[in-house]
Amino acid sequence: MRRLSVKTSMRFAIGPALLASTMLAGVPALAQGSGGIEEVVVTAQKRSEDLQKVPMQVQAITAQKLEDLHLRDFTDFALYMPNVTYAVSGQGSNGGPGFSNITMRGIASDQNGNHSGPVPTVGVYFDEAPITTINGTLDIPAYDIARVEALSGPQGTLYGASAESGVIRIISNKPNTDEFEASYDVDINSVAHGGIGYGAHGMVNIPISDNVALRVVAWDEHDAGYIDNVFGTRTYNFDDGTSMTIDNAGRTKNNYNTVNKLGGRAALEIDLNDNWTITPTIMGQTENSDGVFGYDPSVGDLKVQHYLPEYVHDKWYQAGLTIQGKIANLDFTYAGSYMDRKVHSSADYADYTFWYDQSYPSYVNFYDNAGGRIDPTQHILGNDHFTKESHEVRLASSKDDRFRFQIGGFYEKQTHFILQDYVIPGLADPGTGQPTMHVTGWPDTLWLTDEYRTDKDWAGFGEVSYDILPNLTVTGGIRFYGYDNSLKGFYGFNSYETSRCFAPTSVDNGPCTDLNSSAKGSGETHKVNVTWNVSDTKLLYATYSTGFRPGGANRVYDPITGKVLPAYQPDSLDNYEIGWKTSWYDNTLQFNGAFYYEDWKNFQFPFLGPNSVTIVGNAKGGATVKGFEYEVTWLPIDGLTLSSNGAYNEADLDGPYCRDQSVVCTNAVANSPSGTQLPITPKWKINGTARYQWLLGGDYHAHVQGSVLHSSGTWSDLRLFERSLLGHNKPYTMFDFTTGIDKDNWSLELYIKNAFDERAQLGRYAECTPGTCGYEPYILASQPRTIGLTWSQKF
Repeated sequence: MRRLSVKTSMRFAIGPALLASTMLAGVPALAQGSGGIEEVVVTAQKRSEDLQKVPMQVQAITAQKLEDLHLRDFTDFALYMPNVTYAVSGQGSNGGPGFSNITMRGIASDQNGNHSGPVPTVGVYFDEAPITTINGTLDIPAYDIARVEALSGPQGTLYGASAESGVIRIISNKPNTDEFEASYDVDINSVAHGGIGYGAHGMVNIPISDNVALRVVAWDEHDAGYIDNVFGTRTYNFDDGTSMTIDNAGRTKNNYNTVNKLGGRAALEIDLNDNWTITPTIMGQTENSDGVFGYDPSVGDLKVQHYLPEYVHDKWYQAGLTIQGKIANLDFTYAGSYMDRKVHSSADYADYTFWYDQSYPSYVNFYDNAGGRIDPTQHILGNDHFTKESHEVRLASSKDDRFRFQIGGFYEKQTHFILQDYVIPGLADPGTGQPTMHVTGWPDTLWLTDEYRTDKDWAGFGEVSYDILPNLTVTGGIRFYGYDNSLKGFYGFNSYETSRCFAPTSVDNGPCTDLNSSAKGSGETHKVNVTWNVSDTKLLYATYSTGFRPGGANRVYDPITGKVLPAYQPDSLDNYEIGWKTSWYDNTLQFNGAFYYEDWKNFQFPFLGPNSVTIVGNAKGGATVKGFEYEVTWLPIDGLTLSSNGAYNEADLDGPYCRDQSVVCTNAVANSPSGTQLPITPKWKINGTARYQWLLGGDYHAHVQGSVLHSSGTWSDLRLFERSLLGHNKPYTMFDFTTGIDKDNWSLELYIKNAFDERAQLGRYAECTPGTCGYEPYILASQPRTIGLTWSQKF
C-alpha cells in the first residue's frame, strides 16, 4: 500500500535530564508565514482524520511541538496535557521511570500501583500496540515520533478495558520507501542541586527497494541525579529494654537517583502490492535507575537517609506485526504484539522496620540460630516478569460514505510473575525454635510474595456513522467484552505455611500455596454522538459514552472467615459531553473545548491493609466529575504564536466511602465523607506559551520561546486520616525558556527548564501503613532547574 511521504523535521532537543516544567502542548503545528495554522491528521478514531473534524477532545502534540517543547517521555507529556495526571507508587519501587499510573479527567482513587491492584483507567498505545503493563507504562523516549494523541473521556467502544477515562497514543514515523533519511542529536545539561546529564539519539530510514523500507531508531541517555542520600542513624528499642543503633555510613551518596537508558526500535515496511502492506516491528530497552525519586522533608530538601541498596533494573522488548489491506471495498487491519518485561529491584525498607518498632517493640525481635539478636532492618528484593500479548482485527468502510462503519475483535492476555523477598540477613532457620524464622527454602526471608497473576480480556466491537444531512452526523458504537483474571501462589511469613496453606507447592519456589483467587465477568459499553458541522470551520458535538474496568482478585486473608477477601467488582464511567472545534480569521485562530459531566460508579479503591498488603474494595457511593477543557492557538502577526490550554475538574465523592464495607456507611463513620475531593488530579491545570521566530542575517532561522504552567494543589490519598499524615501537595507554577538558531540541516538550541527552580510536588507516599504504625512521607518532586544545550542535524 503506497503512502505519500510526510517529512518531519528531526531536530529534536530531547536531552536526558529534560524537563519538569511546561510551556504548552497539544496545539496544532504552526505554519511559517501567514498561511494560518497547519492541518494535523490524527487516527484517534482508528481512521486518518483532520483533528478539527474529529468530534471529541483530542490533544495532539505534533513532532514540531515535541521538538519545540523538549519533550522526551511520558513524564514530560503529562505536564503539557492539562487533563492528564499520573502517580508513581513508592512502596516496593523507587518512584522512578517506568511505573507511572496514568489518569485523565479526575478519574483517580489512589496512587497505589501495587502488583495485585486494579488495572489502570487510561490505556497507553505505541502505534497499534498497548504498552501499559499491570504495574505501569513503559518508559519510551520520544525520538522520531510523529505525534502524541491524548483522547479525553471514555474510549471503551474502540479501545476497551484500560480506556475507562481516556487513551494516550504515541505514533511513530513510519518507514519511507521514497527516499533515504537520517538524523541525530546530542544533548548535555546541568541539573541544579544535581549532576550532569547527557544523551544521543539517531535515526536512519533506508529504502531497500521500491516497495520495501527499513527505519531504525536508537538512543543512549544518562539522566543526572539530584537527590542526596545523607548520613543518618536509626535506633531500635526492644521490649527487653535493650536497643540497637545502625547507620548508613557506607551508602551515603550525592545525586543518588541517576538513570541510564539504552535502546532502539526498528520497523520494516513491505508493500506487497497497491492494496496490501505488512509492517513487522521490534523495539527494546534496558533502563537502570539508582536511588529513589522522592525526598524526605524531615531530612531536608532533596535529601533522604536510606540504609540498604536501592535500584531498579528494567529490561524489555516488544515485537509487533501490522497488516493493512483491502477486502473488496473494506479496509482491513490486523495488529498484534507481544511484550516481555523483566524488572529486578532492591528497595530499602528501613522506615517500615523503624516505625513498627515504635508502635510494636516486639515486632523487631529477630534472632539467629543461636538465639543472638540480629539487626531487624529489612530490604526488598524484587523480580517481576511481565508478558503481554494482544491481537486486534477490524474492518472499516470508506470514511467518505454516507453510511460508514467499523467492526472488529480483540484479545489480550497479560501475565505477571511476582517475586518480592523481604530480607533480614541472618534470620533463624525453620526448626530452630526461635520466635521468628525464615520462610522454608528462602534463607533470610521474613516475608515472601511468590505469585502469578493472569489477566485475560476479549471483546467484539462495532461503530456506525450516518450523515442525516450533509452537515449533521449521528454515530453509535458498542463493545461486548469478557474478562477472566486470577491470582495464585504464596504470600506471607513462615508461620503461614502451617496456618493457611492448602496445597503443597507454589507457582515458583514458594513453600506452598495459600492463595488461589479469581474473578470473571462480562458486559458491554456503548457510545452515542451527534455532530453538527455548522460551517467548514466550525463544529459542534454532543456525546454520551461509557467506559469500564474489569474486576479482579484480592489476596488478603480474613482471619474471621478464614478465607481470602472476595474479589473486587468492575467499575464503570458514564460521560456526558458537549464540545466544539472552531477556526477563525483565515485559520489564524483556533478555539476548541468541551464541557463534561462524568458519573463514576462503584469505583475500585486500592489501599494498604495489614502488613502493608494491598486490598481493593469498591466505593459504593461512587463519584462525579464536573469539568471543562479548552485549547487556543493564535497567530496574531507573522512569526509570533500564542497558545494556551487548560482543564478544570471538580472531582468529588457522591456518597461516603467506608473501608469496612460491612457497616452501614454514613458520613459520621466514613473514611471519606461525601464531597471529598478525589486524589491525584488538581482542580486547575493551565499552561501557555509565546514563541517568536524570525530570519537572522538572511540565512539563519532564530527563535525565542517562553512558557508557563500552573497547577492547583492535590491530595495523594482519598481517606482523610491518611491525608492528615501524608500532607497536601501544594500548588505550583513553573517557567521554561528556549532560544536557538538553525540553518539548512542543522540546529543549535539553549534551553532552561523550570527556570526558577520550583519544587513542584507531584505526589506523596510512605512505606508504613497509618493506623498500624507511624508515618514518614516522601515527596515526589519535579526535576530542579535544568540548563541544557542540544545540537541536531538531519540528512
